[in-house]
Amino acid sequence: MDDLCQELVRLASRGNSVTDWPEDSLRLCADSGVFRWFLPEGKGGFGWSDRDQTLGYLRLAESDLVTTFVITQYMGAIRRIAASEHSSVADNWLERLVEGKVYATVGISHLTTSRRHLAEPVLRAKETTDGFILSGMSPWVTGGAHAELLVIGATLDCGRQILVAVPSELEGVSRGVGVDLVALSASCTDRVEFREVHVRRSMLLGGPCENVLQSGVGARTGGLQTSTLAVGLSMAALGFLEREAANREDLSEPTQQLRAEVNELKKTLLLACDDSQVCEPSEIRARANRLVLRSTQAALMAAKGAGYVEGHPVGRWCRQALFFLVWSCPQPVSHAHLCELAFGSTEVS
Repeated sequence: MDDLCQELVRLASRGNSVTDWPEDSLRLCADSGVFRWFLPEGKGGFGWSDRDQTLGYLRLAESDLVTTFVITQYMGAIRRIAASEHSSVADNWLERLVEGKVYATVGISHLTTSRRHLAEPVLRAKETTDGFILSGMSPWVTGGAHAELLVIGATLDCGRQILVAVPSELEGVSRGVGVDLVALSASCTDRVEFREVHVRRSMLLGGPCENVLQSGVGARTGGLQTSTLAVGLSMAALGFLEREAANREDLSEPTQQLRAEVNELKKTLLLACDDSQVCEPSEIRARANRLVLRSTQAALMAAKGAGYVEGHPVGRWCRQALFFLVWSCPQPVSHAHLCELAFGSTEVS
């Protein structure tokens, strides 16, 4: 694990461009068995516990947030394929996916947080005798241009939802190469459009039903996973601070305070893996968001002007920290952040 993380740190210095897709990093992770962490032994995985998976994600995110974010979307697709009661997709795709020979990703944000305010679903499905016709688009798909398989959520006219595995080579599928983002552009996140795409019923993973993402089809949207990555990035910033503090007494006290916060939040995350009632995921998310913003900005202040020069890791971490304000951020958490920014408190007096 140490050797893998060291190599990921080295590769993380690549640019913030859609042309910087982390192919080499993903290959290293595949060769190290990372993609098998998240599946039971009966599905070709290592059967790691939620606690062990969280510890693994913390190390990966500390080393390279872009690659780790891509992996979360990759594993989101794999887990849903493995957990589906329909086995045809897993039979044809799962082993190649966990070996890293092909890449899959998910397009489900429009069913959870993105574009939910619109009157009509952005991606519609029409049931046919042998499958479904998809029309519309999925607005935020990570690595869509590099994926051979897309795990997509869509809504029927009756309001029920489906989850389907769509081979990207199907006629009518159009994948964006990636949007230029403030950070994580190398994740090649962009919309995928579906123009009357016919998907066979054998590619169905879940539904039709209400709230298909809550139906047990490998469901893990946002929640602790997103918070875990935020804590991992905080650990990277804290590591920089601790190295600087070794020679600068003025950094000692604030660095110790941040270390205590990181350790406490890691402890809470691991407890939540064993007992979901220990703390609300939204509370953990709010704490993780505040910590990642404060720790990366503290690292920038310690780095001074050098950290503000393009290419310095601290500047990259500061931009990446902003991602957690928009990535699967629940409305209550967003509202609390807004109140804190506007009024200095999470509640309006």
